Amino acid sequence: MPDTDLRQYLDPRVLGRIGRLDLAARLVMQGFLSGLHRSPFHGFAVEFAEHREYVPGDDTRHIDWKVWSKTDRLYIKQYEEETNLRATFLLDASASMQYASGEGLSKYRYGACVAAALSMLLLNQQDAVGLATFDEEVRQWVGPSANPNHLRTLISAMDRAECGQKTSIEPICHALAEKLGRRGLVCLVSDLLCDVEGLARGLHHLRHRQHEVLVLQVLDADELSFPFQGPTRFEGLEDAGHLLAEPRALRRDYLAAMEAHCSEIKRRCLAQRIDYKRISTADHLGAALASFLAARSAARRKGR
Repeated sequence: MPDTDLRQYLDPRVLGRIGRLDLAARLVMQGFLSGLHRSPFHGFAVEFAEHREYVPGDDTRHIDWKVWSKTDRLYIKQYEEETNLRATFLLDASASMQYASGEGLSKYRYGACVAAALSMLLLNQQDAVGLATFDEEVRQWVGPSANPNHLRTLISAMDRAECGQKTSIEPICHALAEKLGRRGLVCLVSDLLCDVEGLARGLHHLRHRQHEVLVLQVLDADELSFPFQGPTRFEGLEDAGHLLAEPRALRRDYLAAMEAHCSEIKRRCLAQRIDYKRISTADHLGAALASFLAARSAARRKGR
């Protein structure tokens, strides 16, 4: 299928009409990532080990020019290759992730498409990928594997998830920080409608264990624009409460509170050297992934 045809499947409204998550994930990956010759995840499992003096024939790309500027001698950076990257996706399957507006995807479905597409990319480069779906506790655990057929297991687990409980991210991060063992890549996909202090403590535990952490905050377009008109009954998805209100009287304060919440999460992430990206379920998936990966690449070039 030509790329021009595949790109239509990056539209959340089109993906919303595709019943199978595995097909949706494949179309997302093929439509956006098929032209990506260098993996955005390449190099995570490579650590600097030591210097040695340059000898003719060495690759000049590995010369440490900072050392040269201080010593006037050429040294090569040597690297220590580890086993392949181990990546784990933490996918929020709490009740609030069920929300969907218009013809698009629910927050859970959108997040699952992103996680599945990135999992496919990692497996294609022979890295190991695992998954935990969670709400108040881990509901499903799929251990990391680099087997290409593992993608079916991951997607099957995402499809089986039932969104129905409250979110409790902090204890999930604490539990998985202890469970995951040696360092790897951890990607949290959630709407992050939770206590920021607890979230920060949980993420800090993962970083303390030397995991590289990515945070993708997935929010519905309604949550970001609050477009409601006229008297509206708002039902809580993670508690039994409801509120009958006039949205126009609440809009300014609501939007300010939401922006402050997201800004504080971003600030906390950056302070811990955690990559953060806020995504709307109305965003074209290709644009969302491109922006996320471009920001990662820019940060890596700066040596962050």
